[in-house]
Amino acid sequence: MLARLQQFITVSLLVAACAWLAYFWQSSPPLAVGGFVMLVLGYSGFLALEFVALRFVNRSDPAPQPPWHALMAAWVGETLTAPRVFCWRQPFRSHAFADQLDPATVVQGQRGVVFVHGFFCNRGFWAPWLKRLQGTGHAYVAVNLEPPFGSIDSYSPQIEDAVQRVGAATGVPPLVVCHSMGGLAVRAWLKTHKAEARVHHVVTIGTPHRGTWLARFSRVANGREMQLSSPWQQQLDVDMPAHRHTLFTCWYSNCDNIVFPTSTATLPDADNRFLSGVAHVQMAFVPEVMNATLAMVRYDSSKSIPKL
Repeated sequence: MLARLQQFITVSLLVAACAWLAYFWQSSPPLAVGGFVMLVLGYSGFLALEFVALRFVNRSDPAPQPPWHALMAAWVGETLTAPRVFCWRQPFRSHAFADQLDPATVVQGQRGVVFVHGFFCNRGFWAPWLKRLQGTGHAYVAVNLEPPFGSIDSYSPQIEDAVQRVGAATGVPPLVVCHSMGGLAVRAWLKTHKAEARVHHVVTIGTPHRGTWLARFSRVANGREMQLSSPWQQQLDVDMPAHRHTLFTCWYSNCDNIVFPTSTATLPDADNRFLSGVAHVQMAFVPEVMNATLAMVRYDSSKSIPKL
C-alpha cells in the first residue's frame, strides 16, 4: 500500500517538474529551471524548517546542543539521504532483497535479525542492511507495518509473526532492529506478548520513546500516539517499567530533525548511544550504527563463514 502511494508521489512530482521545465523553457529559461528545482527539491525546505524547530525546542534539553553549522551539515545529509529512501528504495525496491529463511541458506544456531521500520516507511528502508546480510547465513525478516496510519498497537501481530519465523529458522532468539516508530511498535509487542525472553536484544535508532514535538501536528492514529507524553506513551511506560529497558540499545542524535527534544529518544537503564550531528533518516545508515548493530550477530570466528 505504502509503496504504491510513494510511487504515485514520486512519479507525479517528476512529471510535474518536467512539464514545468518544458512549458516555460522557450519563454523564460530561469523561470523554467527555478520551478523545476522547486518541485524536485521542495522537500528540502520542509526539512530546513524541521531543523530550525529542533534548534529552538532543544534549548532546555540536557543533550549537547548542536551549533548551527552542525545543523546545516545534517540538513545537507538528510536532503541527500531522504530521496534514496522515499523515492527509490521504498517505492520501487521494497522487495529487492527477500526475507532470508530458506534452510538451504540459513545456518542453524547463528542469530537472525528482525527489522522494523518507522512511520511512512516500508521494508525497503532496510535495503542497505539486507544487502550486507545476503549470503552470510543469517536469517532475517523485514516487516511491512500496515495499515500505514493505524494504531501502533495494531502492528504487534506482524512483529510476532516475524520473530517466530526467524526464531524457528535459527533455533535462537533474534536481534530486533528498529528505526523511529518501529521501536515503539516493538515495545508495544513486548508488552502485549510478554516476549522479552524470545529476543536477544532490541536496537532502536531515532525512536521517540517519550514522543516527539513534531507529532503535535499529526492527525493520524499512530502520529497522535507519538505526541509528547500522550496517554498511549504514558500507558506504555506503566506497562513496561524501566528495569526492563536493559534489553535495549538506543541510538539518538542532537540533530534528529524528527525526534526531538533529543533525550526523548533514550530510555532509562538502556544502553543509550549518542551521535552528534546526524539527522533522522541518515542515522540508520551511519557506518558506526550499522557496524555496531550487526556485530551483535557476527559469526563465530571458529566457523569458516564470511564475516559481516
